[in-house]
Amino acid sequence: MTGQRADARRNYARVLAVAEAEVAAHGAHASLEQIARTAGVGSGTVRRHFPTRRALLEAVFQQRIQALCDLAHSLDKDKDEDGDSRRAMLTWLRELLDYAVAARGLADALTYVPLGDEGSQEGSCASVIETACAPLLRRAIADRTVRSGTTVHDLLTLIIGIALATESQSDPRRQAERAFLLAVEGLSPTRPERHDEPHDTGEL
Repeated sequence: MTGQRADARRNYARVLAVAEAEVAAHGAHASLEQIARTAGVGSGTVRRHFPTRRALLEAVFQQRIQALCDLAHSLDKDKDEDGDSRRAMLTWLRELLDYAVAARGLADALTYVPLGDEGSQEGSCASVIETACAPLLRRAIADRTVRSGTTVHDLLTLIIGIALATESQSDPRRQAERAFLLAVEGLSPTRPERHDEPHDTGEL
């Protein structure tokens, strides 16, 4: 029995290592059959460890997700050096976007049903990211630097959408950054603020 468990652990580690390389090369649609062949195991072994493609992607991106959670915690704890809650939140969102653009398949792994809805999964990449982002968003809304009513789901939908829309472009990182800035700053050109116009502090 002990030997079987050791074999299972070795198989898991080998399959995961191969999967990381295949996902990096081919994105979320990497072939499970090719992963099995390269790892030297049967397709049934792959599916025992990772019963769904999403389960495989969750495992592949676990470390990246943890790094994002650590950053969110650090930004929330430090409250940003100048106390700018909006800047802290945007810093984290930009980092998430950079990860999603650089790590092919991560945006697919984060495509999800909001927590509390039927089909949502506690402990998934998306739910972990949602939990990490929530304090940053709550503080920005409380400071009136982000529009009231904005949800973490809104923010993740924005980031995932940008990452998926730009992943096949010639310079996805540059295009993703442009789309992110448009979303954050809006389409209106920069203009001097008039003192007789109301100042909306709730804009994202």
